[in-house]
Amino acid sequence: MRAGIVLAVMLAAGCTQGPDQAAARKQAFEIWTSRCANCHGVRGAADGPQARLLDPPPRKLNDRAWQSSVTDEHLRTVIVDGGQAVGKSSLMAANPDLSNKPEVLDALVAYVRSL
Repeated sequence: MRAGIVLAVMLAAGCTQGPDQAAARKQAFEIWTSRCANCHGVRGAADGPQARLLDPPPRKLNDRAWQSSVTDEHLRTVIVDGGQAVGKSSLMAANPDLSNKPEVLDALVAYVRSL
């Protein structure tokens, strides 16, 4: 799936979309492609270019059973504080810069949920 198509789907997923929400979704997608997809893969299948180098391997974020087993708050914690914050691998890097950007963090969680 091309990045533009994914962004369009992501933007369309919002019920209402003011300029702030659209900007947050755009920034979240940029963060996904620059920070997350390298390990988790573009579609969340844990097949990014760095995935094969990681032990343990990255989480398959597109796994429906796993998706239903975690809360949005859990995802926020992992994204901001890293894997160790929830008893997982320290290879899942923290993104503390997102702690003061709740709208971007929520858009990133929504993107993970869309995988």
